[in-house]
Amino acid sequence: MSSSLEDYGWSDFFAAEFAPFAAEGFEAGRVFLQHNRIYALYTESGEIEAETTGRLRYNARGADDLPAVGDWVAIRRTGEEGKAKIHEVLPRRSKFSRKSAGRETEEQVVAANVDTVFLVSGLDNDYNPRRVERYLIMAWESNAEPVVVLNKADLIEDAEPKREEIERVAPGVPVLLLSAKRGEGVEQLLPYIGRGRTVALMGSSGVGKSTIVNRLLGSEVQRTQDVRLSDARGRHTTTHRELFLLASGGLVLDTPGMRELQLLVSERGLRETFEEIEEIAARCRFSDCRHEGEPGCAMREALETGALDPPRYQNYRKMQAEMRHAATLQDQRKAQEEKARVKRIHRAFNRMPKKR
Repeated sequence: MSSSLEDYGWSDFFAAEFAPFAAEGFEAGRVFLQHNRIYALYTESGEIEAETTGRLRYNARGADDLPAVGDWVAIRRTGEEGKAKIHEVLPRRSKFSRKSAGRETEEQVVAANVDTVFLVSGLDNDYNPRRVERYLIMAWESNAEPVVVLNKADLIEDAEPKREEIERVAPGVPVLLLSAKRGEGVEQLLPYIGRGRTVALMGSSGVGKSTIVNRLLGSEVQRTQDVRLSDARGRHTTTHRELFLLASGGLVLDTPGMRELQLLVSERGLRETFEEIEEIAARCRFSDCRHEGEPGCAMREALETGALDPPRYQNYRKMQAEMRHAATLQDQRKAQEEKARVKRIHRAFNRMPKKR
C-alpha cells in the first residue's frame, strides 16, 4: 500500500514548521514505534529505522524533548540502507502526557499529535467513574478531543445506566457502548477516524484496547489475552506503543495498560473535567472559600441538597491536592536546575586563563 505524508497525518501546520528543515535538505518522518533509542518511522518513501543524534539528546531538557510515538521529526539518511538520524522533533499539535512513575516531576509523553483519544473502560470489574475522571483531565490537557468508550457491554444485562453515569461525570463528551470481542458497536468509532486523522486508545490493562485495534485493522495484529476470572484484572498484553495505518484511512495508536496514572499540573484539564464544581465554587460568598464550613459556601449547600455528588467532589479535591504537590516538586526541580546551571557557569569562568 503506497502512502503519502498526508496519509500519515501531515498537515499545513507541520509543513510550515518543517519548511526551514526542508530548505536544508532534511526529510520528514513520523514515529510509529519506539524501542529504547531505536525508532521506526513512516516516510514518503517507506518505513525506515532511525536513532537520535547526540546533539539532540544532549540538548534535551527532559524525556519530553525527545521523540515519542506520533511525533513528526526531521531526519537525514545515513550511508546504511534503511537507516537515518533524527535531528529535530517538530512542535506538537497535541500530546498526551503523564508524570513518570518513580521520578519527581519528569514528564512522559505517551502519545503525540493525536486528534481524538478513546478513553477505554471495561464494564466488568474495571468500571470506575473516578478513573475516567482522571483520564479526562489528561485528555483535555493534551488538546485532543476525548471520547469515552465503554467496552464489554455484553458482560452486563443493561449497560445503559452505566453509560448515563459516565455522561454525568463527562459532560459534553461522547460516551459509546460496544463489545469489541463480539464486534458489536465498533462502527461507532469510525466517524472519528479518517484519512490523516490519528486516534489513540488509553486505558488500564485488560479493557480490550488491543481487541478494538484488531477490529479496526480487520486482522489479529495485536496479541490479546483474556482477563483473570478471579479478579477481572487484565495482563499487560501490549508492551509498547505503536501507531498503525488503517487500510481504510486514518491511524490508530495502541498503548500499554496504565495501572498507575500520576498527574502533571493540569489546570485546564481539571477545569474542563469538573466544570460544574468550578462554577459552584465561583458562587461562594468569599472568593478564597476553602469549603470547610465558611458562611455562604455554595459548595456545602450543593453537597447537602444533593446537587453535587460527594464521591465526585472528593475525587476533585484529591486530584487538586495531587496537582498542588506536583507543582511544588516542579518548582523545587527548577530551582535545583538553576542552581546547577549557575555552578557550571562559575566553574567554566574559573577555568578561564587569568589575564596578567
